[in-house]
Amino acid sequence: MGSNIEKRDEAALSTTGSAETATDTITFIQLSPEHFEGVIELGNSVHGDNYLTPELLANYYNRSFHNNINASWLALQNNTVVGFRLTFAHTQWTQDKWCSPHLWNVDKEKVCYFKCNTVSPLKQALGIGSALLAKSIESAKAQGAVAGLAHIWLASPGNSAFKYFSKNGGVLVRKHANKWQHASIHEGYDCPVCSGYCECEGAEMLLSF
Repeated sequence: MGSNIEKRDEAALSTTGSAETATDTITFIQLSPEHFEGVIELGNSVHGDNYLTPELLANYYNRSFHNNINASWLALQNNTVVGFRLTFAHTQWTQDKWCSPHLWNVDKEKVCYFKCNTVSPLKQALGIGSALLAKSIESAKAQGAVAGLAHIWLASPGNSAFKYFSKNGGVLVRKHANKWQHASIHEGYDCPVCSGYCECEGAEMLLSF
């Protein structure tokens, strides 16, 4: 899958099941086109230029749905996007060479894909990332998924992305060298840590529900 990068280390917040909930000044809503601009701006500022484009995000939005349920969520503060989790429904993505379904120990046809988790650097340590994950899991379960797969960026400072996903129940399946190199060569992705083409390693991780 594209250039999914998990980067944030947050603690849990409220995870009630309504389509819109608030915790202090942070509001959680499902992804909608009216917030595309804010999602793209935040995503590219955190992950590098061309990480998200209008065309990509429209595609990701459509792939979030199954049975009219949307598995992608946003965190807003004063109507500004301060975090998002993009999640593909289990029926809306194709397993590729970066996936090892024979090692998953779950029904491979009922695994959603955690495409991206992003939180504004100014809003870290507030539990936003874990709350977004919980929201997406709740939606994915309602869609019929039994687990979620993610490819975790292993070059995050202090390996925080791996620690965050592990803390939330993710289990390492295997590591993949040069996970995002194709995106950096052919899709214009500008890795925030590599000086040339991306050579970052990705961790294939499974989170069972």
